[in-house]
Amino acid sequence: MRVSLSSLASAVANEGGIGTISSIGLGDPEAMKTEYETMSREALVREIAKARAMTDGHLAVNFMGVLSNVDDLIKTAIREGIKLVVFGAGLPTKLPAVANDSSVNLVPIVSSARVAELILRVWDKHYGRTADGFILEGPLAGGHLGFSKDQLTRPDEFSLDCLLPKLLEVLKGYEDKYGRKIPVIAAGGIFDAQDIARMFRLGASGVQMATRFVCTVECGVSPEFKQAYLDADEEDIVIIDSPVGMPGRAIRNRFLRDLETKEKLPIRCPYRCLTACKAEKARYCIALALLNSYFGDVDHGLIFCGHNAYRIKEIVTVKELITGLLTELAAL
Repeated sequence: MRVSLSSLASAVANEGGIGTISSIGLGDPEAMKTEYETMSREALVREIAKARAMTDGHLAVNFMGVLSNVDDLIKTAIREGIKLVVFGAGLPTKLPAVANDSSVNLVPIVSSARVAELILRVWDKHYGRTADGFILEGPLAGGHLGFSKDQLTRPDEFSLDCLLPKLLEVLKGYEDKYGRKIPVIAAGGIFDAQDIARMFRLGASGVQMATRFVCTVECGVSPEFKQAYLDADEEDIVIIDSPVGMPGRAIRNRFLRDLETKEKLPIRCPYRCLTACKAEKARYCIALALLNSYFGDVDHGLIFCGHNAYRIKEIVTVKELITGLLTELAAL
């Protein structure tokens, strides 16, 4: 939540990448308690405008299907000129109707070839179009994961190396039908140039990296959030149960340790932001927990991270990070 906003997205775009703006949890936290939809919509407009003022490069906006106002946010982003919509945390079976603009690239996030095939089949039948790309997110990603806890205990079976060839095979028929390539962007656990090169060898057209970019100067999270990454050891990276009913990967901090010893933290649902959240049964409010960490109260906040977060040892600029990766990649 809020990890990638205009500052980080524009810096990535300026280095030739696709800068992705998060649409989740934007706006003044207090104002959103009474005017959630209006505040989050207006905040997204501001973030897009700020990013546009800082770059002429490519920008995308990421949306979670479980957001209560996801359709409104998608339409808002498109009105503001966004041409690449990334959609995760839910099946985007109706996304072409919501976007309703053939010039907008629609890129679902999937965790298996099976889910991608379902999306492709529905879009082909009902809208006569196909996806403009897929982000294939493996089990080493941060935040919410599209895998069961049982699947996460079998990382080799569900690794990107296994998942990617299966997805590419599914895409062939639709690429032939629509006469164009459907690129796959590999994500989840991509840390260095060797990881990038391996994904390219397997057939990926690109990679998505998130964890590495948290510890950049341009990332807008609190210094305390970044320090938690720098201080983390491998054993601190854990799988948690999220209030939205999915497993997630985060840093085991004081907040998570408190949850281990307390049956439930006292909560009140201030936003009604997630359709999948069972607020009356939840052990904590995930929106507040993520916002706490963003603003620096990490002792009372959730810190999502990828599997390799413990490998980060310094804060660098986006330019330094991308230049270093490209230099290493060229040397392989």
